[in-house]
Amino acid sequence: MKYFLGVDAGGSKTYAWIANEQGKVIGIGKGGNGNHQKSLEQAEISLQQAVMEAITESGLSKDQIESSWFGLAGADRESDFRILRPIVSRLGLPRAEISCDTWNALRSGTEKSYGIVIICGSGVNCAGKNPKGETYQCGGFGYRFGDFGGGYDLSMEVFRSVIRADEGREKATILSERLTDLLGYSSVSELREYYLDHSGDFPPHIAELLFQAAEEGDPVASELLIKQGDELGLAAVATTRRLGMENDSFDIVLAGSLLTKGDRTGIIRRAIERRVKQTAPHCTLTILTREPVVGSVVLAMESSGMQVNQEILNRLSLTEMHKVIKR
Repeated sequence: MKYFLGVDAGGSKTYAWIANEQGKVIGIGKGGNGNHQKSLEQAEISLQQAVMEAITESGLSKDQIESSWFGLAGADRESDFRILRPIVSRLGLPRAEISCDTWNALRSGTEKSYGIVIICGSGVNCAGKNPKGETYQCGGFGYRFGDFGGGYDLSMEVFRSVIRADEGREKATILSERLTDLLGYSSVSELREYYLDHSGDFPPHIAELLFQAAEEGDPVASELLIKQGDELGLAAVATTRRLGMENDSFDIVLAGSLLTKGDRTGIIRRAIERRVKQTAPHCTLTILTREPVVGSVVLAMESSGMQVNQEILNRLSLTEMHKVIKR
């Protein structure tokens, strides 16, 4: 029997799973922040904790792991990999691969070995792989480098819209009352004065106000969410064209908390679809419902030459429902 380790590490949590070649998960571990760009020391501790918990629960030795796949947030450039390779190497696993966490999110969300993934959580990212195995990443480096959106950017847009509405440069919006209440100010003027004197980021959960306001018909909130969807769609279109997938049938996997949880009415999703269908009419948008760590396990299996069928995916998903949700 062969055994495979999959790891998914983000800014808030790290999951590690060990499964056999039939897709039965026999060990699960969990850690905290696994993004080295937030804290290198904490990321290494989280990876060690999650992997060792999974190995201990499985009852295996490290040498019994056939192959491992680490999907790591922040693993975008060669400079990142130079930092991450020694960390993974110190875990003492016989065979391990590292990729950006976009790839395990993609593989978790589609039955195919190719497709496009759009991530919209605290930030945004888009990446794709075509049937030839060629890959391309579009964005993922922040507003300065062409991105728009995610929790951090949208929180800033909420603040800007409230200030502009108060000054008469924007339509009136219920976001004004919602934002001042959320942050504990009596008026927009008081809010403005505080932030003129104190620099600092806005908490990304402010973006949730957009969804609430849009559901109540607020035009300012709706326009911002449509813009978010249109920008994500542009990234997917650019990826599609770069990989020559305009005439292919493939899945576009929607991942990240704003797409999987926040977009309850589908306002962002519809804007993405309007944009991408013009270029790739045979694509299908699908919301990621599995934990991305499932994709890491599948990638570990495929990296060893295994063909992963639907039965294995179903078994991994069943394990997720019974083991992860109750943890």
